[in-house]
Amino acid sequence: MHSRQTTNPEELREIAIRIRKSVVASLAEAGSGHLGGSLGLADIFTALYFSVLTHDPSHPGSPGRDRVILSIGHVAPVLYATLAHSGYFPVEELATLRKLGSRLQGHPGRDHGLPGLELSAGSLGQGLSVAVGMALAAKMDHKPHRIFSIHGDGELQEGSIWEAAMSAAHHRLDNLTAIVDRNGLQIDGRTEDVMNLEPLPEKWSAFGWEVIECDGNNMEAILNAFAKAEAVKNKPSVIIARTIMGKGIRSIEGDYRWHGKVPAKEQVGDFTRELDETVDN
Repeated sequence: MHSRQTTNPEELREIAIRIRKSVVASLAEAGSGHLGGSLGLADIFTALYFSVLTHDPSHPGSPGRDRVILSIGHVAPVLYATLAHSGYFPVEELATLRKLGSRLQGHPGRDHGLPGLELSAGSLGQGLSVAVGMALAAKMDHKPHRIFSIHGDGELQEGSIWEAAMSAAHHRLDNLTAIVDRNGLQIDGRTEDVMNLEPLPEKWSAFGWEVIECDGNNMEAILNAFAKAEAVKNKPSVIIARTIMGKGIRSIEGDYRWHGKVPAKEQVGDFTRELDETVDN
């Protein structure tokens, strides 16, 4: 099993830039999809798959693997790019995103045969319940692997999230870590205008979770947050990661209109140059 391949933040930042470039290229080729959130989460995914997780791309179904549940299925492009760059399938296959017959559909589907997927995602609010079930099963079977579930902040407006949160705390699932992409934006604008989420840390804490806040685009802060989560005992942990939608491409950063918008093929060169100019996250 591959575990904690590198803890060097500079190496991880370079990988994250490569992943972002692949996200841009694959979405431009597809002509549809979700760019903003995928770019914002690239650092989180890089830290997970290249530093934090116990996993083996050559044996994706290994029983001892950590599980990653992508509840916000529309950011599939960053999951696909990360899986490809970590060795689950050829990077060249990213060009088939959303194509007819491709294994890389707009939302992840386990029935498409792509290795590394734990959940067919799409219906927002469902992933945490699945993660709770997996974490409880691991506890009952005395298995050491961990469960990580990834959520959008707008997704927290779904009531099923809070039912699952209550259940996780009740069962003291310290093998479960939820990650909230707190970019403050969703498809219709600011989350606080659509449905106010604050005080978000206090809500999770009241539900019995250990709350860890971090800059979700700073690699050192991300690694530190995952280390803190791993040390938590007798209750689940949630990492509220403050990210920037469109991170790495300054011309679109923080613009909610890029939630579900993709670059035209003639924009790929400009976006790639902006990513090359990224000094740090």
